[in-house]
Amino acid sequence: MHPVLFHIASLPIYTYGVLVATGFLVGLFYARFQASKVGLNPDLVWNFAIYGILIALVSSKLWLLASEWDYYVANPSQILSIATWQSAGTFYGGVVGGIVWTIVFTRIAKLPVLAVLDLCAAPLALGHAIGRIGCFVAGCCYGKPTSLPWGVRFTSPIAARIAGTPLNISLHPTQLYEAAAELVNFLLLVWLGTRQKFSGQLIGAFFILYGIERGTIEFLRADPGRTMMFHETVSVMQMMSLALIFVGALLWRRGWRSLATVSPPTPSPAVGRS
Repeated sequence: MHPVLFHIASLPIYTYGVLVATGFLVGLFYARFQASKVGLNPDLVWNFAIYGILIALVSSKLWLLASEWDYYVANPSQILSIATWQSAGTFYGGVVGGIVWTIVFTRIAKLPVLAVLDLCAAPLALGHAIGRIGCFVAGCCYGKPTSLPWGVRFTSPIAARIAGTPLNISLHPTQLYEAAAELVNFLLLVWLGTRQKFSGQLIGAFFILYGIERGTIEFLRADPGRTMMFHETVSVMQMMSLALIFVGALLWRRGWRSLATVSPPTPSPAVGRS
């Protein structure tokens, strides 16, 4: 665990921020590399992704403020604090902002929205996997206490101060669970991309895979600010996970139905036998 990577004068450079930025850049370059393979302009995709990252960062922080509204109302000075703006916000907030930006951008650029979202699916999983390693290093998004042999004990006072991480207690490494799951998602999406049958197949698969992954891991998380519902049994993130699974299933249903309605070509009449 190494929350601070190095200092520039007295300014700490946090490992979490560096890894999140690395995840964004790796995903960005991968998307640009793949763009021409699916018939999209790489430069246009690059510009789209740069603005999309900025919008996702803002929307992820807005979601964070909304999810912890009572705290920020009671402590308004924290809204513009360094700790708040150094955080990456919430992943689902970034996803919602990114989807809205994709719809707006594709309408302006007259691009097929599902094709662009399909292009984003694998890079998003890859970038998120790297970012979750940053969460582990920082000690945020930590899990519940566990007696399992792979439980981790955080010891950094910096993590306790910034993220409220419990120290010297064996916890589920939920950050690594999610990083590993997202890496598997990335590999599955790359494989599926070579066999894609319809538009929306890749982003739909990502929605389903991530929804199952995040909804399950949420049961093991113990970090605050997750907005629990129904007598503390499920979180808002789990409700969002169900919504993602539902949307992904609809995209797949739509795709397979569109394939089923395409009539097979009529064979030409035989003109002779040999």
